Amino acid sequence: MSDEPQQPSGDQGPRGWAPRDPAAHGPAGTSGDPGVPGDGSGTGSGKAGKPKKRKRPKRTGWRRAVPTWRMVLGAVLVAAVLLIGGFIAGYELVDIPPANANATAQSNVYLYKDGSVLARSGEINRENVQLAQVPLTVQHAVLAAEDRDFYSERAVDFKAMTRAAFNTLTGKGRQGGSTITQQYVKNYYLGQEQTVIRKIKEFFIAVKLNREETKSQIFEGYLNTSYFGRNAYGIQAAAQAYYSKDIGHITTAQGAYLASLLNAPSAYDVVVHPENKPAALGRWNYVLDGMVKEKWLGAAERAAMKFPVPGKVKPSTGLSGQRGYLVQAVDDYLTGHDVIDEDTLATGGYRITTTLEKKKQDALVKAVDDNVMSQTSPDRPADRNVRVGGASIDSGTGRVLAMYGGIDYTKQYVNNATRRDYQVGSTFKPFVFTSAVANRSTTQDGRRITPNTLYDGTNKRMVQGPGGPTGYAPANEDDIDYGPITVSTATDKSVNAVYAQMAEDVGPEKVKQTAIGLGIPKNTPDLTATPSIALGVSTASVLDMTEAYATLANHGRHSAYVLVDRISKDGEDLELPDSGHSDPAVSREAADTTTGILQSVVEGGTGTAAQAAGRPAAGKTGTAEEDKAAWFAGYTPDLTTVIAVMGQDPETGVQKPLYGALGLARINGGGAPAQTWAQYTEAALRSTPATDFDLELESGAEESAPPTDEQTSPEGTTTPPGTTSSTPPNTPGSTPPREPSTPGSSEPGTGGTETNTPTEGTADNGGAQNGGGDNSGASGSDNGADGGGGGGGGGDYGYFPGPRGTPAPRQ
Repeated sequence: MSDEPQQPSGDQGPRGWAPRDPAAHGPAGTSGDPGVPGDGSGTGSGKAGKPKKRKRPKRTGWRRAVPTWRMVLGAVLVAAVLLIGGFIAGYELVDIPPANANATAQSNVYLYKDGSVLARSGEINRENVQLAQVPLTVQHAVLAAEDRDFYSERAVDFKAMTRAAFNTLTGKGRQGGSTITQQYVKNYYLGQEQTVIRKIKEFFIAVKLNREETKSQIFEGYLNTSYFGRNAYGIQAAAQAYYSKDIGHITTAQGAYLASLLNAPSAYDVVVHPENKPAALGRWNYVLDGMVKEKWLGAAERAAMKFPVPGKVKPSTGLSGQRGYLVQAVDDYLTGHDVIDEDTLATGGYRITTTLEKKKQDALVKAVDDNVMSQTSPDRPADRNVRVGGASIDSGTGRVLAMYGGIDYTKQYVNNATRRDYQVGSTFKPFVFTSAVANRSTTQDGRRITPNTLYDGTNKRMVQGPGGPTGYAPANEDDIDYGPITVSTATDKSVNAVYAQMAEDVGPEKVKQTAIGLGIPKNTPDLTATPSIALGVSTASVLDMTEAYATLANHGRHSAYVLVDRISKDGEDLELPDSGHSDPAVSREAADTTTGILQSVVEGGTGTAAQAAGRPAAGKTGTAEEDKAAWFAGYTPDLTTVIAVMGQDPETGVQKPLYGALGLARINGGGAPAQTWAQYTEAALRSTPATDFDLELESGAEESAPPTDEQTSPEGTTTPPGTTSSTPPNTPGSTPPREPSTPGSSEPGTGGTETNTPTEGTADNGGAQNGGGDNSGASGSDNGADGGGGGGGGGDYGYFPGPRGTPAPRQ
């Protein structure tokens, strides 16, 4: 057989094989080899004949169901075009929306001086922090729990999403495949609804956000918006909710537990659900092991860690009890001092550290409860009207240490410590004497006013001015005539006739300016320059009076009260009023000499109940018109506190007399207020040594002034030289006949000093602090609790027309 290739022919193909395209071989008798001339005219002439396409055989059977590669390729290309087009369209159409309301809503957090939480305002318990405030180990714990590749991955992890979908579909439980970026988008911009539309939006917003914000910004936002259970939104709120700490003090173990909560906030709370502790412990271990794997935590340190059991669930720190009053006072302080406007403060997110000390605050609440509120009874109608206000200030710095606003903010909305609608009564009298010393004032006959200066204490004695009678003749308590009496004794007994004349001698305008300098706001209602100013017809607040008395305690140097130490938002501090300094309001001699006579009030006058504090103390009692309020204002060398018991109808808001309240015929300043003051002061200063007052008195203050022959004459002359001895009958402005001091009581005053023992048949239930003390003269002020109410109503009402009890405007 020849080795040469066989010439193709129509009959010489391999058996059983048909050429794919017979036309390609030419017609019979032609050569298929272009190099061999044929006998025809086709290729032999150098032109090949045009081949004819063979028809593709039809697909039959199962092959019809299998797509060809062309179909697959086409489908892939179409899908790619649709995906790319859809991505481009989605990227362009889906914008980053504004944050949802819940994500930005924060509570304002109010703290005691020591950093413990006082209250939170707002429904959302959230307090944003900067990422730098979160310990690095806590950051790593969250990353180990939620997204270990966060800083290196894209905004969306397709692999994780696919894995999560597969595990969910195959029954391995619902699993999340979202990155931290996606979770942040869901928390901050969208919501928690499980819909396809939300997932699509989440995808595109995450991609855009990843291009516009840094990873650190996204992580910070995630930490501040995530829910940790216990109504805590954000990691700072969670740290407080579970461990009562700021996030900056959370340990690695505690941080790992907080990170574990992100997976199942309520279920992993081992205090609420102790049966779930094994699961929570497993998640905690997972987080710590992940930190070791990522080299964020040493194996030895990890092995030494013990599970940090969280604290008990704390009740909601809303605004019930004292919290609401304190929050209101703090807000008023911030807005009133132009630190922040009310609308901005209401947006939330502010962290406010107050000057309030928790132990002192608790002591004040207990003292009020023990001496006032626990003495009330639902069986006594008068007790429903009882209100209490209290404030305590560091005398040297003006820092408010404690405040009592009422029994419960949700039940009694008005803050009794800051309201300005109750007369201060005889607690104003020390300001008159202070002004006299500060201005080196003299009596009408030229005698220098000192604690030993003699005045005429005759009941209803007409006040004498430089030009003669003034037309104002206030009554003493129980209409007692004291005759010649020293200023010191007149202070002990709160003799109205003496202090009204002293105010005229000093000059009512000077008295007013001295009071303002000490700390009484200049716009205080009824702070008017007339002789009746001495009897406390003005309506300063408890806090105002505390500030003014603190100036006396601080040797005449005034410090405006301070209620806030720091306010910040997102780590940025706001500027607060300049504090911590004091300015001289009156001379040291003036303030210290006043302190000297107020010590006498506590030692043997109307305020002896204050001795129970066990400290050197100075103070003054006072009563409002018709026994509608009873006051005690007092201080030790370093702590000033004022307590007021007030009467107000809970339904109408009308001021009411306190007759019969607490089971007593009347409440006076030397009773429940002084007793509350003493208990609080003893508790507040229990851990500090007692110190004496360091006083520099005015010249002649320690000298005794022996009575003159005229003053001790058998005729009982009651007029110091140069003064008028009595009130002319039917003088305009004199006091009309007064009503009985105690309704239903026939017990007369014992005449002399106020007693402070609230028992039947004593000054508290009829005699009213026994003669002369604390009646407010012309206004009828102090005509109850501090002495039975000698109402010098006519004169005072002439000076101060108009209704009482209207709310005072804010300063």
